[in-house]
Amino acid sequence: MKKNPAKVAVIAAATAALSLILVSCGGGSGALVIASDLPKQGGSADQSASTNNAIKLLLKQMNNMAGTYEIEFREYDNSTAAKGSWDDAQCAKNAQEHVAAKDEVAVMGTYNSGCAKIIVPILNQDPDGPMIMVSNANTNPGLTKAWEPGEPDKYYPTGARNYWRVVTTDDNQGSAAAQFAKSLGVKKVYVLNDRQTYGQGVAQAFTTAAKALGLTILSDGPAGEGWDDKAPNYEALFTKIAALKPDMVYVGGIFDLNGGQLVKDKVKYLGDNNKVKFMMPDGFTGYPDFLALPEAAGAYLSFTGLSIDQFPTGGAAEKFQADYLAEYGVAPTSSFSVYGAAAAQAILDAISRSDGTRKGVYEAMKTTVIPADKSVVGTELKFDANGDILSKDITILIVKDGKETFQDKITIK
Repeated sequence: MKKNPAKVAVIAAATAALSLILVSCGGGSGALVIASDLPKQGGSADQSASTNNAIKLLLKQMNNMAGTYEIEFREYDNSTAAKGSWDDAQCAKNAQEHVAAKDEVAVMGTYNSGCAKIIVPILNQDPDGPMIMVSNANTNPGLTKAWEPGEPDKYYPTGARNYWRVVTTDDNQGSAAAQFAKSLGVKKVYVLNDRQTYGQGVAQAFTTAAKALGLTILSDGPAGEGWDDKAPNYEALFTKIAALKPDMVYVGGIFDLNGGQLVKDKVKYLGDNNKVKFMMPDGFTGYPDFLALPEAAGAYLSFTGLSIDQFPTGGAAEKFQADYLAEYGVAPTSSFSVYGAAAAQAILDAISRSDGTRKGVYEAMKTTVIPADKSVVGTELKFDANGDILSKDITILIVKDGKETFQDKITIK
């Protein structure tokens, strides 16, 4: 029978439209979906891509199954091209979309603590939940324990705690960084912050711990001085700091916020990082653009977990590194990428023991434990009642030959 070309075209268009509707609504497969919520534009793009690849590899190794449930993976971008980093409005929009996508049962993310503080309360009030979120990178203490006024209760309007994280918090990171600074013989420190939730939090933690250890803080305020991420240069800032003759400049913040210019001008006006030491938290780890800067040489970094080269050998962690290299031809961009897979491990364990509903996954997540020999980061994934990981290892790194190189490990008791 001869087909009517016009009719065929109409049917094809309708079929394509129906398929698009099914995909956007999560229909058609019957699988449960875990989502990532990360900044895929700007300075964090490489790290986010690596994190998503780590999660996809983990799912492939598990045959896209969690217990009896088929699992699919969906990526969300919480950044905008205009901002070049995470965006408040985009985080809020993503949160609403997570709740609306009825096939989604959990979220892996976010990278930035400020974005998590927007998303968590929305997921918390999901009438079918609460919907859980497990972060690979959030370190601001206020998400899980008393920090700023109203924290953490204001993020959990229903009273249920639907948030977990697989890295430790900035109160521990700040304390470890201060201990390490003192061990270097540092006596006077000028503290800077990026004026955002994460940066102010870790700068405040460092300042508090440093003062308790007898170090002199030259900057004013509990979190030091904020830098303007829109400034063309920091000549005036570092000229002022140079007059105070610090032994170290400590930077609380993320590299995305004009960190490259900040690093260049620190060295230009204060000297190299041997003359005046330079230290940043994990908001500067995993950035190839930072490591490529000649001025980054000798800078110290702290990381709220283990660096990849410190993962235990002989178990799942070592195998996962080898498998990642075989799958993608390159190593993970940073430890945060592998901790993304660890967060997904925790989520998948909860799904496997649940009834497949958001509420069921939430209830199962409360008792999730991944033994060290099964964990892709080589340490036990076990959480306290607040949702914080029990492991409190802080890795100290130094930038050497354009790479993050292990310097020390500090375990907070």
